[in-house]
Amino acid sequence: MLKKILFLLVPTLFYAQIPAYYASIDFSQTGDNLKNQLTTLITNTHTTNLPYTATGVTDTWDALYQTDLYPNNTNNVLLIYGWNDTDADITNDYSRAKTASCHTSSCSGLWVREHVYPRSLGTPNLGFEFAGADAHHLRSIDSDRNNSRSNRKFEEGSGINVSYITLAGNWYPGNEWKGDIARMIMYMYVRYPSQCLPNNVGVGSSSYSNYGDMPNVFLDWNAQDPVSQYEMNRNNILNTIQGNRNPFIDNPYLATIIWNGPQATDTWGVLSSDEYTLSNNLIYPTITKDYIYINNVENKQYNYSVYNTLGQLITTNTTTNTIDLSGNSKGIYFITLQSENKTKSYKVILN
Repeated sequence: MLKKILFLLVPTLFYAQIPAYYASIDFSQTGDNLKNQLTTLITNTHTTNLPYTATGVTDTWDALYQTDLYPNNTNNVLLIYGWNDTDADITNDYSRAKTASCHTSSCSGLWVREHVYPRSLGTPNLGFEFAGADAHHLRSIDSDRNNSRSNRKFEEGSGINVSYITLAGNWYPGNEWKGDIARMIMYMYVRYPSQCLPNNVGVGSSSYSNYGDMPNVFLDWNAQDPVSQYEMNRNNILNTIQGNRNPFIDNPYLATIIWNGPQATDTWGVLSSDEYTLSNNLIYPTITKDYIYINNVENKQYNYSVYNTLGQLITTNTTTNTIDLSGNSKGIYFITLQSENKTKSYKVILN
């Protein structure tokens, strides 16, 4: 029982399920504050900018030969937007021999590299360096299907496992791929915030997001199509090759925190808990001789409990602004605040 109490109280343990890669991120933040933190992280850890095509060093071809392998047959790569390996139409193939990549101008029946965020829709054009060679948004694709997609923007479709050109001339990626697409577009926006604007590649309303900067379609797809093991494997490999990760593959719920919309899966199981809902009600100071104060601009009534490091309850009471720790021995204490069935825990030092 003691271990259970300590698990519930120690704030650092709430982060135990969050990967170490994100240790610098303050997940009590939301919206642009969180987005900007993630931009700093995935930019600073992007230590290797791959050449698009090169000889003698790892380039984007080499990356895709590793990241896009078909789990059921590692001699093949998975082809984005594809769905059928058994019919006569090779343009809709789901997979193809890894060796059937095209390095010439005549590529029918072969696979090429798809820029999920089209180069021409960047501000400016992504080119073939940096954003244009970031393997987090490059995918293996049938050459003819690549031509069909071209630089068409993404649009909601009829909800079938087939990719196609919509009546408006845009592109629906198919049910199986729509979550992948959303998370890649989100990554590109966070990694290249002025160059890879989601509204340049997505069609429809952006009413979910506070600043209208993320089309609803991507937030819908992110929630509707959960992360696959294939995406996770890809993210891990690119972490090794490029140095950085796609946060929205690691946890799709980050998109919900930043841009609102339908609630996506909280992979870590902690960000959607009540522990993060009182994040703006900060206590101060965290090192004190007697009193702790609550930054309580709404003048709410809080229930609070104070525990020692053994998990023993020291005191419990209600307050709107002050917690009195005077009279207790010097040491570390854990304070829980509760209001409207929402709870947050804090570590404080009494000296």
